[in-house]
Amino acid sequence: MPLLLILILSLIAEVIEIDISVPSFSDIVRYFNVSEGTVQLTIAYNFLGFCIGGLFFGPLSECYGRRKMMIVGNAMLLIGAIGCVFAPSINWLLISRFVQGIGASTSVIVFAIIADSYQGDKAIKFIGIMNATLTVVMAIAPILGSFINEAIGWRGNYATVAVICLISWILLLLTLPETKKDRAAFNVKKMVQDYSKLLSSLRFIMLSLIPSLFASAYMSFITCGPFLYMETFGLPSKIYALHQGMIVGSFSLTSLFFGKILQKFGARWCVINGTMIITIGALLLMASGIATPYSPYSVTLSMMIFSTGAAICQAVVFNASMNVFPEIKGTASSAVSGIRSFMMAIFIGLTSYVYNGQVISVSFLVLFTVILELAFTVYLLRSSEIFE
Repeated sequence: MPLLLILILSLIAEVIEIDISVPSFSDIVRYFNVSEGTVQLTIAYNFLGFCIGGLFFGPLSECYGRRKMMIVGNAMLLIGAIGCVFAPSINWLLISRFVQGIGASTSVIVFAIIADSYQGDKAIKFIGIMNATLTVVMAIAPILGSFINEAIGWRGNYATVAVICLISWILLLLTLPETKKDRAAFNVKKMVQDYSKLLSSLRFIMLSLIPSLFASAYMSFITCGPFLYMETFGLPSKIYALHQGMIVGSFSLTSLFFGKILQKFGARWCVINGTMIITIGALLLMASGIATPYSPYSVTLSMMIFSTGAAICQAVVFNASMNVFPEIKGTASSAVSGIRSFMMAIFIGLTSYVYNGQVISVSFLVLFTVILELAFTVYLLRSSEIFE
């Protein structure tokens, strides 16, 4: 089985676990009799687990191999998914989502495997193919989640993830090769030194923060999406799922053609153009919140533009971050993912407090993250040739 296909299959459960569950948020609120903000924390806890797990899985994969850590991590993902299915209380659900997040953090190893196996534009191309394929799955996930929720309830969505986790774990066990050949004994001191090396590099920090910021903006919107579309806009869950699918689908479609976009414009201009499009999307979302606060179509269009820009520059920026210190790519992937998931957890937590049922409340958070991301991008573009 081709390596890229194995990696894509291993990530399916990880990339749908959020999108398939959000159509159920309103039902979970009613089932456990808790606030909307509490249910939104199921995503924040997930990213917090991802942050913590990601800090260790990357360095451990440098010592014990990519394959072994992928199998261990996906087993934890399965345990967390089963916990969600049978959760008797909201606290149990939150803990299970945290465990799922730890297991999902093995995605840092996937990108390290790509870095082990492919170089330069080929690595960027494969990241683009992976993004395109997985975001098609993500686009389908909310629609599927809506149907499952209506048919058998919110536990059915988590059960679907559990079944996919089991299948992918078995596939990894049977087919995943080892790509990390030069391994060393695990050394806590070396791990700390590697992280210190990464976190003391201004270039690495900025390259990590750029995708982290637009991912945080996107997730801030997604966490309040079911309440915004179904309660504020009054749309049925299936129509909401279509809107979310269109937003994710715009990222997917752009990623699908990313190889051609990269070939035509080059890495530097992909970053410039992608950042400009992201900024336009954020500004349009703010304008929608002010001028047409009850129009789901203007909100969806704004986020589609935002997602398109993110797809254009994400692979380039991530690949650049992995090559700041190419000798510690596993640890670098962990650091990037840890920073991203930690920031997403913070912004999701902020969203749970500031969201008031109106577009304008979340559009402020989206625009704030984009302004920061724009500042970091401009600095890197002016100070180095890293995207050449």
